[in-house]
Amino acid sequence: MLRSDLNFEVGPIRPPSEAHSLLIRATRNCPWNRCHFCPVYKGEKFSLRTVEEIKKDIQTAREIADKIRAMAWKGVLGDRVQEAAALAYRNAPNDSFRQVALWLYFGGESVFLQDANTLVMRTPELVEVLRFLRQTFPQLKRVTIYARSHTAARKKPNEYQELLKAGLDRIHIGLETGYDPLLEYIEKGCTAEDEIKGGKLIRESGIEFSEYVMPGLGGKKWSREHAEATASVLNEIDPHFIRIRSLVVPPGTRLWEKINRGEFEPLDEDGVAREIHTFISRLECHSRVTSDHIMNLLEEVEGKLPEDKTRMLAALERYLGLDPEDKLIFRVGRRLAAVGGSAFRNLDELDDPDKREAIEELLERLNIHSPEDLDEAINKIREQFI
Repeated sequence: MLRSDLNFEVGPIRPPSEAHSLLIRATRNCPWNRCHFCPVYKGEKFSLRTVEEIKKDIQTAREIADKIRAMAWKGVLGDRVQEAAALAYRNAPNDSFRQVALWLYFGGESVFLQDANTLVMRTPELVEVLRFLRQTFPQLKRVTIYARSHTAARKKPNEYQELLKAGLDRIHIGLETGYDPLLEYIEKGCTAEDEIKGGKLIRESGIEFSEYVMPGLGGKKWSREHAEATASVLNEIDPHFIRIRSLVVPPGTRLWEKINRGEFEPLDEDGVAREIHTFISRLECHSRVTSDHIMNLLEEVEGKLPEDKTRMLAALERYLGLDPEDKLIFRVGRRLAAVGGSAFRNLDELDDPDKREAIEELLERLNIHSPEDLDEAINKIREQFI
């Protein structure tokens, strides 16, 4: 019998690369919460959780994991933990059981400490949480957090060493842009200097470092400046990962209001592809570029720098060189991947006759005849996956 009284607190988001991680909430919401493109924590108040609260949730997650493992060890499933996790997921009494079951199903090897800026915790308290987490789950191979550049720049080198020794493996930061006028415009709360300083401190500590960039964030006005300055900042930092997450502007955000007032002109998807081409062409670091979010049009734009740079640029050039009909079909097919339809994952699938026919029929059904019609339809789909 799975007990419904075992629960722990979980926040609203995590990085795409942490899809199979156990989520433990160390802080609530975002201490900055002013970025014009972000809808996630609006109307919510930031607060620090106590170390004891966090430890209690970690212990609860351990109790749930033990109960699921016991189903495998003592039940008819023998020692097949994955099968026990699948069974527990289907019969879970609450979301906490579902999350732990899913985590165990995928190996139970990583944890993400939420929410938006866990690095803002006092270092001794975060160290205590990390040590307890590692003691409670000794099998862990990766523990990660989100942070802000402004916070990262203000930690001391010895603090990062303490966090590394306590078991922190990776820090994710939403860089978004390295262009100072744009950072000010979107009210990011940091400067390019902060980004470089904080990034170098993390990189030099030995903790893995993952930076997110947001193509399209500069709109038509600052597209080139955004691409070039962001590449310049990342060349200074040389993070382990550069993760592409193309701009989608949700209704109700301040950037959405700027669009409606005519103060911000967003790029179309071809414009974003050209901007990413400029960005990739300016990168002179040794990072791994990933395109691990459905908001990105081209999953092929990923690889290790510098060796895969030519291939990534070629993928962008191939898309931009498509004739209008093929480009239309690919864009619709790629976006339908988000809703489980007959869809494209890469440009090669344009040559799949069955998928192509399905997309052509969809275009007819939706009465899409112009790029404007297509942009409107795609935006409605993309807004579901912010």
